[in-house]
Amino acid sequence: MAIGFFDSGIGGLTVMADSIRKLPTQDFVYIADRLNVPYGTKSKDEVKTYIIETTDLIIQEGIDALVIACNTATSIAVAELRERYSIPVIGMEPAVKPAVEMNRETGLRVLVFATPLTLKQPKYYALVSRVDDLNIVDSLPLPELVNYCESLQFDREIMSDYFREKLSAYDLSRYGMVVLGCTHYSFYRDILREVLPPHIGIIDGNMGTVRRLQAMLYRIGIADGDGSGQVKLMCSGNDPAYLDKINTALNLIR
Repeated sequence: MAIGFFDSGIGGLTVMADSIRKLPTQDFVYIADRLNVPYGTKSKDEVKTYIIETTDLIIQEGIDALVIACNTATSIAVAELRERYSIPVIGMEPAVKPAVEMNRETGLRVLVFATPLTLKQPKYYALVSRVDDLNIVDSLPLPELVNYCESLQFDREIMSDYFREKLSAYDLSRYGMVVLGCTHYSFYRDILREVLPPHIGIIDGNMGTVRRLQAMLYRIGIADGDGSGQVKLMCSGNDPAYLDKINTALNLIR
């Protein structure tokens, strides 16, 4: 019995790490699509093919549920994956709704960081249209950030300079919340905390996803689990060097 997690690369580890803390009696399998990361700068059709090929691999591990720990992959393929597999499939979406609710009374705006492909998807526009009744949500694509993360580039000076350059056109006094709309971006929460003014909150969709996973496990009767938090790491192409990278990244956040 195990819970599967899929992402294009190492970003979904941030979701799995939260799940490990909340679900200590489950075991986990993680797969990264090393051969095709990053997804956010590719076409929708390309990415859908990659997602199906890679999730087919993790399904063969006999997992009991699958978490698509990637906002881009969720927006492109979650409906098809639910039709394809008999096990529950849980997706992610940027935490725009709670961010808007938190800022409803302040008059401040919400800034969503996401990949270019996520921001192009109808699913994202539908989400913003549904929850942004105050018209306070702005979106900022950060196409380079996944590659930085995949390179384990966490140098505070380099990444602080990157974020300051990307935010230089924004009057941050007008914003009350930043949404991390890609699981890779959550690796940079602490650095962003130093870059952003203290009045700006930072939110991602990780814990909301974990809560949905917990609820689903109760519904299908395996919430108690019979594991001990063991983790199996996989990647497309089965590259030992990349598996070492996944392990290194996971140890940074566990």
